[in-house]
Amino acid sequence: MTEPYHAKGAILIAGPTASGKSALALAVAERYGGEIVNADSMQVYADMRVLTARPPAEDEARVPHHLYGVLSPSEPCSAGKWSRLALDVIRDIEARGRVPVVVGGTGLYFRTLVEGLSPIPAVADDVRAAVRAEVAAAGEGAHALLVAVDPVLAEVIRPSDKQRIARGIEVARGTGKPLSQWHLEPPRPLITGRLGKFVLAPEREWLRARCDLRFDLMVEGGALDEVRHMAGLGLDAALPSMKALGLRPLAQYVLGNIDLSEAVEQGKAETRAYAKRQETWFRTQMIAWERLCAQDSERLKALIFSFIDEWGLTGE
Repeated sequence: MTEPYHAKGAILIAGPTASGKSALALAVAERYGGEIVNADSMQVYADMRVLTARPPAEDEARVPHHLYGVLSPSEPCSAGKWSRLALDVIRDIEARGRVPVVVGGTGLYFRTLVEGLSPIPAVADDVRAAVRAEVAAAGEGAHALLVAVDPVLAEVIRPSDKQRIARGIEVARGTGKPLSQWHLEPPRPLITGRLGKFVLAPEREWLRARCDLRFDLMVEGGALDEVRHMAGLGLDAALPSMKALGLRPLAQYVLGNIDLSEAVEQGKAETRAYAKRQETWFRTQMIAWERLCAQDSERLKALIFSFIDEWGLTGE
């Protein structure tokens, strides 16, 4: 088995949506000669810059940004796939004498990178394609296909979750071993070494207000055009990209089913609920990470700069 990559000095910044982590990552990258690596499960997709609150083009021009808008919305992205892409980028950044600054709100992505996943062998493309076609054709009967090959996994997967159903079937058929059994194998981290691990923990009411304000700005800034484009692609609603915050209620407005004010309120509620789930994840799953409990951007920068300078995370 491949040994974990030993980082010379990578900086990892996690935080809930609308907490200011992208701006903080930019400041860190500019100060320490860094390049930014996306760890947000929605910002990996093209065609949704505004809707996913991707950094604006002018920020991306200030320092190199990686893994933003690199996948088609029709292509599922798992934590395993992202971690492999991210590891390649991190290696390349350090090979060029730069500092990787990994930033995002998808806690599972960070955990996969630093703690690892079960060592599941790759599934052949033809097996994957055949299973995906079979699941699509089976419709509501797809869950029964999973029960037949991995009843343990089937107990915890909803019949409507076609992506996870297909994944369970393809692993069982492609490796000869159920995914539920692979999950019992001890994981190994993909990256070790000098890692500065930070998580933003702003005050909740401040964050809720930020979520609402940002959603308003997104609607004013072109999110509806992106929603119309996504609706025109005819994508399966079960795809990960179709779960972007606000996409579904705004699509209902575009289709004429609800008015804009109702769509906006539903989108804001989705965003606030997601931020709350992120806060719970970070609090319970990232216990050893340094928590930055501040709202003011200048205070955040002062805190993280102090940690980085004191610990010598960049090797300077």
